[in-house]
Amino acid sequence: MHTVNIHEAKTHLSRLLERVAAGEEVIIAKAGKPMARLAPLEKPAQKKRAPGALKGKIWMSENFDEPMSAGELSSWHDAPIFPPN
Repeated sequence: MHTVNIHEAKTHLSRLLERVAAGEEVIIAKAGKPMARLAPLEKPAQKKRAPGALKGKIWMSENFDEPMSAGELSSWHDAPIFPPN
């Protein structure tokens, strides 16, 4: 654990944060009295992803990738961007 005074902490904050990021704790003191502690943040535990978590919840038709019919294509290309209400 490293102790610094307030002036040094303000002057060298970037350096102190590098030390903290490396796992060290830094105490900031005023007139020799500890006032604050800089400590690394704990990384939140990430949840393991399980394959197949959405199985049975997503449906896709058998012909989803077949070409569109002429009527569907004209509706797609010729439809107004903002249809009237």
